[in-house]
Amino acid sequence: MKVIGIVGSPRSNGNTEILVKAALKEIDEENIDVELITLHDKNIQFCIGCDNCKKDNKCMINDDMSEITEKIRYADGIIMSSPVYFGDMTGLAKTFIDRLRPLRNIHAFKNTVCGAISTGGFRNGGQESTIASIHDFFLIQGGIIVGDDRPTAHYGGTGAGNTSEDEIGITTSINLAKRMIYLIKLINK
Repeated sequence: MKVIGIVGSPRSNGNTEILVKAALKEIDEENIDVELITLHDKNIQFCIGCDNCKKDNKCMINDDMSEITEKIRYADGIIMSSPVYFGDMTGLAKTFIDRLRPLRNIHAFKNTVCGAISTGGFRNGGQESTIASIHDFFLIQGGIIVGDDRPTAHYGGTGAGNTSEDEIGITTSINLAKRMIYLIKLINK
């Protein structure tokens, strides 16, 4: 079993990455393999709408997405994350999502447990709308979407400000991980 955490922030070691790492640490402690993929250091071009991926389920653009797509394809769980940029995900995160179109045709997310984490400068700073956009992507891909588990039980991990000191952000991200662990183990019995 494996969970991949995607950090859709242009910053290295920023607030979003801190919360994704907290979630992955929780998952790793349950003997599920984890991998962190940061997008800020990858060469990811925009989808050009050529529709080649509809023919052979592969993108014709030769960049870092080829390798990332293969990893995502076989993951049991995916955590997608983004800081809030004007009420939604970053352009980098959206470009990444758009480039995963080849996986839709083969229903790669059919048994994949999916969760989202978002961070903003302030509490109620657009984290829920950003997570809703990420959830839309997971729904279109056919993934199994979960939020953070009780006692918080909302959309997913939501951080504000300096997330290394944000107890709510850390708690909701860890609770998201716990919910994902439960379902991944249930699916893979």
